[in-house]
Amino acid sequence: MAEVLLSCQQIKKSMQGRVLFEGLSMGIFEGDRIGLIGPNGAGKSTLLKILAGLETPDDGSRSLRRDTRMSYVPQVSRFPEDMSIEDILKEAVQSLPLDELQKQVNVQIALSRAGFRDPSQKASHLSGGWKKRLDIARSLATEPDLLLLDEPTNHLDVEGILWLEELLRQGGFAFLVITHDRFFLERATTAVMELNAIYEGGLFRSDGNYERFLIQRDEYLQALASQEQSLSSKVRRETEWLQRGPKARTTKARARIQEAERLIQELSNVRERQSANQRNAQIALDDTGRKTKELLVAKGVGKSMGGRKLFSGLNLQLRPGMRLGLIGTNGSGKTTLLKLLAGELEPDEGTIQRADQLQILRFEQDRASLDLQQTLQEALASENDRVIYQGKPMHVVSWARRFLFRDEQLGIKVGLLSGGEQARIQLARLMLQPADILLMDEPTNDLDIPTLELLEESLLEFQGALVLITHDRYILDNVTDVVLSFEEDGSNGYFAGYTQWESHRKSQKRVQKQTTSTPASPPPKKKKSTLTYMEQKEFEQMEEKIMMAEEHLEACHERLQDPKVASDPVKIQESYKEMETAQKEVERLYARWGELEAKANGED
Repeated sequence: MAEVLLSCQQIKKSMQGRVLFEGLSMGIFEGDRIGLIGPNGAGKSTLLKILAGLETPDDGSRSLRRDTRMSYVPQVSRFPEDMSIEDILKEAVQSLPLDELQKQVNVQIALSRAGFRDPSQKASHLSGGWKKRLDIARSLATEPDLLLLDEPTNHLDVEGILWLEELLRQGGFAFLVITHDRFFLERATTAVMELNAIYEGGLFRSDGNYERFLIQRDEYLQALASQEQSLSSKVRRETEWLQRGPKARTTKARARIQEAERLIQELSNVRERQSANQRNAQIALDDTGRKTKELLVAKGVGKSMGGRKLFSGLNLQLRPGMRLGLIGTNGSGKTTLLKLLAGELEPDEGTIQRADQLQILRFEQDRASLDLQQTLQEALASENDRVIYQGKPMHVVSWARRFLFRDEQLGIKVGLLSGGEQARIQLARLMLQPADILLMDEPTNDLDIPTLELLEESLLEFQGALVLITHDRYILDNVTDVVLSFEEDGSNGYFAGYTQWESHRKSQKRVQKQTTSTPASPPPKKKKSTLTYMEQKEFEQMEEKIMMAEEHLEACHERLQDPKVASDPVKIQESYKEMETAQKEVERLYARWGELEAKANGED
């Protein structure tokens, strides 16, 4: 039976006078792969810091199993200015009970798994995505039994998220990760926890994948609604009895009065939890209704930045109702293309033609248009205390509530608000103007799942043209009709959707692996082969065997995502063993191929 690695009992935590959670109890067991979700402001990051031992609860207790090695990856990764990537990793492994050679091996493995090509590069000079990779690699180099990660997918591009998924699936450690990425929850976790005031104790756990969680959550909410209805009927009867003025002279009468008071309090608690489930932002992005056949046409467009060619020969046509997704690694030119389409930059080559009086709105990833010194009220209604929405005036208090801001937040400076709250300000601004073309650069960052679902609905209803950059693959797959990929070599290509792009990526990876494993051309002078007849036959069949072994390994990975397997601890263990065996077989076959190849070239 799996042991508890980390647990907390009846913990409570308040921030700025507001109770985040109370009476919360949970445990993380060996082999757990948990995704933690919840609405913005529920206290997910605070809970993770309490679990990591970085913050103390106001009440309750936290306990970590003796000799359990735990590592924590914060939401924002920061490193000393003067330390290199390799220095960071070397420092991380110093406390391990290993000899110096094994520590160095750990560092080299971490560098390889994270994909760093220049270990001497200063860590502080890395992009946000590569800093996140380094932070994760640093944690894994310490050989943790338990890994805690706070929103790791926020700073990773799609390639980085796929890398992290694979890393966590193959890891032999337990983990708890805060994420709003529904694809990630479906593929990388075997249990989902939601931190939300609607649940008694503030936390709900569902073993299985994300789809299983949605089913169980719906069952819970239906039961809560039935409970409210039943309590309401009982309270109505008891209230009528109380209004008759019963005298608590007998033990029976006193007991009934106390029971009535208990029922009234229980109904109040249930209704309070129900109300927490009914608060959702209201998002509706308006189009102009323009029917122009061609809103924007780009022909042969190319652009270089910092002496590097991002893309060239790019052709693009935007029409009303078209929804285009952009995908590629960080720095591949996606944001640059949006700026070109918006007219903020000029192309180095090619032309961009726009329809007359074209209305283009852009959601910026870096939130540069937000004045961090403004108050929330000033940011939402810059000139006075009202906004004009769809031709009608609305008071800023009502407008703020529409985006889940509390009245007391109106005087808070924008710079003190969370990332999710700042994103909601940007969405509120976009909603005040109709557009022909929406250019959305990572609008999903920091948004909770309920808000993501509402944003998804709004984007689907938008009748203008949409160009969307997002690492949220769920929205990318559901919202966009066409995906334009940006490759590292400056080339680009169109796909019918994210799923087709991912399938193409897997095929490319397989081809690259086969290409790198097989010499492109034989050496100019090759010694006579010393293979025996049986070895020659084995060598000729090796490529096919490797391909079959890799397909079996991939099938093992997919089997672990099966809800029937994910919800059964015995089947999970069996599937893990099968996957480990398949992985070792692939490695053995590659090693044997290398031996036979060397012998065939007379190098034995």
